[in-house]
Amino acid sequence: MRPPTAKEMKKYIQVVTTTDSQTSAETIAQAVLADRLAACVQISQCRSWYRWQGRVEQADEYRCTMKSRADLYGELEEAIRRLHPYEVPEILASEVAAGAASYLAWLEQELRPGKEER
Repeated sequence: MRPPTAKEMKKYIQVVTTTDSQTSAETIAQAVLADRLAACVQISQCRSWYRWQGRVEQADEYRCTMKSRADLYGELEEAIRRLHPYEVPEILASEVAAGAASYLAWLEQELRPGKEER
């Protein structure tokens, strides 16, 4: 298997959101996996400190890191917003700068086909 080119890698993203409970995180994970908007969702517990409505707050949260493709971002964001309990959910996407060819091939296989492939 040949290594992916820089252009090919740029099409992959990691999308992060945090939520208030493991149940909410798992609901989001199940939905985006079922719709093939993400190939993998990692859920981990974290402690967040943030400013909200003029005050410094802190909370135990669950972080979902979703592995996806840039052309699926709009639908992925929409699914997260629909299922998310927060008024203003964190939804951040980061471009993948590099990745193992075998992992990226698996990722591509597990995601919904791109528009050009349909």
